[in-house]
Amino acid sequence: MEEVVVVIRLREYDPKKDSLGVEELETRCEVGPSGKMSLFTDLLGDPICRVRHSPTFRMLVAEIGDEEEEREIVGLIRGCIKTVTCGKKLLRNGKNHSFREPPTPLPIYTKLAYILGLRVCPSHRRMGIGLKLINRIEEWFRENGAEYSYMATDKDNKASVKLFTDRCGYSKFRTPSILVQPVFAHRVKISKRVRIFHLTPSQAETHYRKRFSTTEFFPRDIDSVLNNKLNLGTFVAVQSDSVCYSPERFLAEPPESWAVFSIWNCKDVFTLEVRGASRVCRGLAKTTRIVDRAFPWLGIPSVPEVFRPFGLHFLYGLGGCGTQSVKLMKALCGFAHNLAMDYGCGVVATEVASGEPLRLGIPHWKKLSCDEDLWCIKRFGEDYSDGSLGDWTKSAPGISIFVDPREF
Repeated sequence: MEEVVVVIRLREYDPKKDSLGVEELETRCEVGPSGKMSLFTDLLGDPICRVRHSPTFRMLVAEIGDEEEEREIVGLIRGCIKTVTCGKKLLRNGKNHSFREPPTPLPIYTKLAYILGLRVCPSHRRMGIGLKLINRIEEWFRENGAEYSYMATDKDNKASVKLFTDRCGYSKFRTPSILVQPVFAHRVKISKRVRIFHLTPSQAETHYRKRFSTTEFFPRDIDSVLNNKLNLGTFVAVQSDSVCYSPERFLAEPPESWAVFSIWNCKDVFTLEVRGASRVCRGLAKTTRIVDRAFPWLGIPSVPEVFRPFGLHFLYGLGGCGTQSVKLMKALCGFAHNLAMDYGCGVVATEVASGEPLRLGIPHWKKLSCDEDLWCIKRFGEDYSDGSLGDWTKSAPGISIFVDPREF
């Protein structure tokens, strides 16, 4: 009996002929276990939607079959490259340096690649397709000057963790938390002691570069992020008795306490849907919404309509300062909730470092959130961009991280 040899061909994604095959593969990979709830993602007909806003991106597909009409897409992978902060160095001001003045921290940048959306058809697993896709996308990363590559996965996804750490040389790096707050049927009340105002993209860029440029994973092209059509704005909360009522005054002389974040409209990129819930579960959720809509003044938490496709808003660039920063962040989150409600979203989400002090001011439901989103990283070469940090993969985590909304 002759052994059947399966030829696997890797090539770049072609939107003109591959969109249907990719959609079918995504659907087959997202079939959840029988009797359990699963989260499904709809990319709204655009398979590269989660990387297309990055400076440089690519998507590869793996296909089998000899004849053109018989070829089948059995795997895919997406990757993108950008320049981010990986550390900081201290600059002393030469002749005018005074030992009373602290040195100025400056960011150390590196070219970082990101792998996401690795999929292999269930019927073609254990054939090395995933490994081939990773190796090929890493070749492209190296050709384009990337110094590091990282990926994110659920820490309980043992197959994914084993593939990247045991077979591909990645190491466990950071464990940020994804915090998710449902959008209720009532508006959240915001304290009159808090004033919230909007920063223009230019003002937000000035603020972020001044305050966050040395934060790990801060994107060097933050201006592109803030000017993107999916960015709904950057918002600042201060105490109402503060003299800092204008954006200009805030940038020039911020008050003792403040909080800030920007909002990204993921609803126009993809939607989510929870499937596999029992009738009882769906009925109870519907009841909470009915009661919440009937008596909005009671402020009863309700389960959003997550059993149909729903969108989300993502909060990024979270920061703050002062003794009241946690309370101000909570007020900002209330503002974000109400904005998401206006947009018809089901949830508001963010991702923060495990030790982020502002986390206490971010409302979220533990059942919907993920305490440990595992990030794994790999170093490609010994040469380092600035030379003053060394190997980023061995560095200790900072208090905060800057999560790029383009890759959420």
